[in-house]
Amino acid sequence: MGCVNSIDQNAKARSKQIDEQLKADGERASREVKLLLLGAGESGKSTIVKQMKIIHETGYSDEERKAYKPVVYSNTIQSMMAIIRAMGQLKVSFIVRHTIKIMSDQSQNLLLKL
Repeated sequence: MGCVNSIDQNAKARSKQIDEQLKADGERASREVKLLLLGAGESGKSTIVKQMKIIHETGYSDEERKAYKPVVYSNTIQSMMAIIRAMGQLKVSFIVRHTIKIMSDQSQNLLLKL
């Protein structure tokens, strides 16, 4: 019978540990805020998440910044090219067409290097 009492004590101790862990997990979960972002593709959902990380966490590590660098360059160049094309289609006068051509060529070369 002495063995049963020892098992009961171990079971009670383990049960108490589990209860304490559940209580701690519940308290932690009650402080946690969850956010569901819905939207069409390219509507800015991931941008919101990235901004939240910068504002509320430690920001980005050097490795993450290096990984995003080509993406930022590419997006910038693609946006510039879209503006240049739209200016031509909308017949907006260019300051100097030759300068625009040089910029376009340089941006293409930069993209190839990335």
